Amino acid sequence: MGSALLAGLLSSGWVTADNVAVAETAAARRVELALEFPGVEILDAPTPDLLEDSTDRLSGAVLAVKPDVAEGACRVLGTVGVTRVLSIVAGMPSARLETALGGQPSVVRAMPNTPAVVGAGVTALSGGSHATSADLAWAEDVMAAVGTVVRLPERLLDPVTGLSGSGPAYFFLVAEALIEAGVQMGLTSEVSRTLVVETMLGSAKLLAETGEEPAVLRAMVTSPAGTTAAGVRVLEARAVRSAFMEAVAAATERSRSLHR
Repeated sequence: MGSALLAGLLSSGWVTADNVAVAETAAARRVELALEFPGVEILDAPTPDLLEDSTDRLSGAVLAVKPDVAEGACRVLGTVGVTRVLSIVAGMPSARLETALGGQPSVVRAMPNTPAVVGAGVTALSGGSHATSADLAWAEDVMAAVGTVVRLPERLLDPVTGLSGSGPAYFFLVAEALIEAGVQMGLTSEVSRTLVVETMLGSAKLLAETGEEPAVLRAMVTSPAGTTAAGVRVLEARAVRSAFMEAVAAATERSRSLHR
């Protein structure tokens, strides 16, 4: 996700290769990043001089690490003078990051999802106890480079993780199943994939652009005693709706457990 965000920031012009740097402790990954982002400074650790020429718009760090090393990374950031952090670490409360940074740092938590890789992500963000409106605006500007941004209280970031953070996997699972179903009905894998992908894209666009509720659009497709009604009846009988609700609940609970 960190690479996706950097790619989005560079392609949008939000940053240029000469005013952004990446700190990565793994040597092999540093080599990969150097090849992926030519001209970007790739370091093994952040240094104080990185902040010397920063404008207010560019001064800050994006924390994109695994939860088990997030606090250690923040302690390092704190020692080099970083006081503004945008964290995309799943399940790590801003209070713990603030403590690790030391002082009264501005921490903004964000939960993006993987469509950010193609600039079509959606991110929910919330400010920590010391974050100002300017800090939130900065974080929103950063995340807008890779998609849509919404602001929410921090207590709702776990449900966001369960819904939109994990959501792409749910849609990919549906796509897998539908493609396989098309093949079983006699279509080639290539044709079935095209039909499923374009149907998902078109349906999402219809939902977004009409502003209609999903139930209304579903009813428009579902003629009484028709083919769609037959298919929907099976899905409802197999409790697919309930299964999705339980999946979101399980993912939300897992997110909560990460910071207990």
